[in-house]
Amino acid sequence: MARYDNITEIENDLDAHSLRIGIVMSRFNRDVCEGLLSACTAELLRLGASPDLLRIATVPGALEIPLTLQTMARSGRFDALVALGAVIRGETYHFELVSNEMGRGITQVALDTGIPIANGVLTTENDDQALARMQEKGLECARAAVEMANLLKALQ
Repeated sequence: MARYDNITEIENDLDAHSLRIGIVMSRFNRDVCEGLLSACTAELLRLGASPDLLRIATVPGALEIPLTLQTMARSGRFDALVALGAVIRGETYHFELVSNEMGRGITQVALDTGIPIANGVLTTENDDQALARMQEKGLECARAAVEMANLLKALQ
């Protein structure tokens, strides 16, 4: 515990040893999604996660992510979850619908279940933006999932 002006502060903890982490990945825009997954899993392993405690579920598209996360969260088998996907703007309103509903659903699952979820679903204007962001976003999600799982454990 660090101290800030004599106030106890819970330090960031990126130790993934013994954490059970579930990952839900959309298969739509597969190249981007697999890039996200590769970066995320590599970082989880670098942080000490055991491959035996990681689970990956794939779903057809971004709208299927929240329900799968909800099922995983309610199972009691995970300390944190990660959502990975890519919603790339097209010529119709569908982009807004998918982005908004997927994002709302992910947030709702986390709030309803108390399981932290790192949202790594990219919402970009084009493929180039998604490809440029996938490595960093996958890495960030791994770190966020581990940090939040450890924070919530420390707060209990």
